[in-house]
Parts: sequence; C-alpha cells; structure tokens
Amino acid sequence: MKQNDNDRINALKTIFSKKLKELRQERQLSQRQMADKLGTAVSTYANWEQGRTEPGIYDIYNLLWVFDIDANELFDYDILN
Repeated sequence: MKQNDNDRINALKTIFSKKLKELRQERQLSQRQMADKLGTAVSTYANWEQGRTEPGIYDIYNLLWVFDIDANELFDYDILN
C-alpha cells in the first residue's frame, strides 16, 4: 500500500471515531449505555471512539440501528473529497 493510501485510511479511521463519539453525545448517552445497547464491553466501545480498534460489520449494523441512522451519516467521509 502506498503512503497516500495509508494516510487516507488513517484519516477515515479518525473521522469515524469522532463521528461515533459525536452521535453518542448528541443522544446524551454514556459509553456504558452504548455498550449495553450494543451488547459489547465498555472497553470495546471506548476503543472504537478512541480509534484504537474498529467495529466489525455486525457491530456497525447495530450502531446504525441504535442511532437510527443510515450508513451515510455514520460514514461521513465527504471531508476527504
């Protein structure tokens, strides 16, 4: 993978984690409440928000359901274009 690709991937990860935190805070939910709704550990959810790890496809589907949004809202990558 080229450096440009790595930079883009890192930017996408940063945008995703910030958007995830923003959506949670807009709904006035704690990380614990989100983890409970998703059936995951608080540390797992916190790692997603901090950009340390990424959720799997099943977790992403659940995030969309909990937030009641479509994927375009969660993956708001227009910033990179």
